[in-house]
Amino acid sequence: MIRIAIVGFGTVGQGFAELLMKKRNVIEKCIGEYRVVAIADSKSSISGNFSIEEAIRMKRQNGRLRDDTGPEEIVSETEYNLLVETTHTKLDGGDGLRYIKAALHRGCDVITSNKGPLVADFEGLMRLARRNGARLMYEATVGGAMPVIKMVRKYLAFCDIVSVKGILNGTCNYILSRMEEEGLSYEQILTEAQELGIAEADPSFDVEGVDAAAKLVIIANTIGVRAKFEDVERVGIDKITPEAFKVAREQGYTIRLIAEVSKKELRVSPRLVPVSHPLAIKGTMNAAMFKTDTAGNIFLAGRGAGKEETASAMLSDLYELYAGN
Repeated sequence: MIRIAIVGFGTVGQGFAELLMKKRNVIEKCIGEYRVVAIADSKSSISGNFSIEEAIRMKRQNGRLRDDTGPEEIVSETEYNLLVETTHTKLDGGDGLRYIKAALHRGCDVITSNKGPLVADFEGLMRLARRNGARLMYEATVGGAMPVIKMVRKYLAFCDIVSVKGILNGTCNYILSRMEEEGLSYEQILTEAQELGIAEADPSFDVEGVDAAAKLVIIANTIGVRAKFEDVERVGIDKITPEAFKVAREQGYTIRLIAEVSKKELRVSPRLVPVSHPLAIKGTMNAAMFKTDTAGNIFLAGRGAGKEETASAMLSDLYELYAGN
């Protein structure tokens, strides 16, 4: 029996719990029986006898769970095999870094959707996992349902990855592709994106390239390029004008926020992309192009965010951890 504790019970945590219910039969055929033994958010928790459905209903109706036990105590004292960590991203690692370290110290596996801990201390966490015989999985931190990490670690395992170039933020890509199509200003499209719920009320994390840079740091360390957030050369999209798109279009190009890592470069910036290039993708889609020594160029695309897309990536980590065990 796999005993699962979930810390962080917002959109992503609830999305993961919903898929555990919805797909229980097929999941258990692959990995065996499992049970969620505890769930915690920042102010409340539930453990002992409860169902996932009951926890979700309680959280949505009351804004909290049944008990007052905090997430620190749940992580350090509950008996579990797997910690699912979905707290909010903070570039210094935040609470999520402490929770993940506590679980790994206990020899428990971890699945996280939280970029912050990996940006803050990628090597330290991997070292801690190895030392304690645990595994840290993080597919959902980069590209949502687009399997960037598994592509690198499994399917390109014996390739020398020369570079990875991609679109890693769906909000920026929506704004840029709408500016391209409509000829409207950045401010007009940003307002539209906020009304549609695609952009946050404070969009700086996305439009200044912070989110894409954090994901790039994780990809860089995964392909063996040691990198910290401060190493990323970063320019956002808020200075791009409709006139810039007009000039680019006359030359057969468009503009996209491109994140690129190689042994020589670590950069997030608006760049010209030929209109026929796969990275000229539109809307909220994410994309990544891997340049390798023996497999040529590999291209991936998919939805980079969303509750079910992120939860699907986390289920793929669950499968990788326990299928066939």
